[in-house]
Amino acid sequence: MTTTREATVLYDAPGPRGRVRNRLIAVAFGVVLLAAVAYAVWVLDDKQQLTSEKWKPFTQADMWTTYLLPGLWGTLKSAVLSIVFALLLGAVLGIGRLSDHRPVRWLAGIVTEFFRSIPVLILIIFAYYLFAQYAIFPSSQLAFAATVTGLTLYNGSVIAEILRSGIKSLPRGQTEASQALGMRKSQSMLLVLLPQSVAAMLPALVSQMVIALKDSALGYLIGYIEIVRSGIQSATYFGNYLPALMVVAVIMIIINFTLSTVATRLERRIREGRTAAPRAAVVEAPPE
Repeated sequence: MTTTREATVLYDAPGPRGRVRNRLIAVAFGVVLLAAVAYAVWVLDDKQQLTSEKWKPFTQADMWTTYLLPGLWGTLKSAVLSIVFALLLGAVLGIGRLSDHRPVRWLAGIVTEFFRSIPVLILIIFAYYLFAQYAIFPSSQLAFAATVTGLTLYNGSVIAEILRSGIKSLPRGQTEASQALGMRKSQSMLLVLLPQSVAAMLPALVSQMVIALKDSALGYLIGYIEIVRSGIQSATYFGNYLPALMVVAVIMIIINFTLSTVATRLERRIREGRTAAPRAAVVEAPPE
């Protein structure tokens, strides 16, 4: 009885007719889903995309050294550089939005909101044509520079807002205590507020890093060599589009899962260190 009452607090429990209707809907959805999967398998088998010959190129070294590994290096290179630059840009804009000087606060806010509202693809294409028009970078590095620039501007503005909200979420007593110790606002921000907000912001920052890693595939549209473009090129050569895209998807899943796992462990260690520090500072009173 207790379980039933607790279950009906948030929604009304369906009656006999409602339960039958829900079961019929679930069965119908399952049948439609199985039919769609069966139709997809039949089409792929008819196009000979499920044969072992389509997977055979992945057992050859040329497939990896010519297509997949260079594309993977391009993805990691653009993602790592854009994440590093985005963290720096986000720190500058986020701290600028908390400045006591109104012009600095307004300028940081305008820049942050402007680049947050523009899609990443438009930023990449705009940077590509801008760099090409004024020959800022050599033609061999043009697509790479445009991809990194677009990812940096967008993710930097998002990280700035994450940083600002993380610092604002800290108790006001932290700022008052640092001021009581004679710290300037810059010292309080760098030595007190920013380190404490890292643990709270870490999940959001890692999510943004994963987004930057996946958005690096947008460089495909301007000719940048990354893992998706390399996979499609290999599929065009060998005629195995489905296996190539599946392998690319598995590679991206492994990278993102590894990044999320490392971030989770790092966050756990930071929290354990913060909770263990006060315990270590406790000194027992000497016995009488």
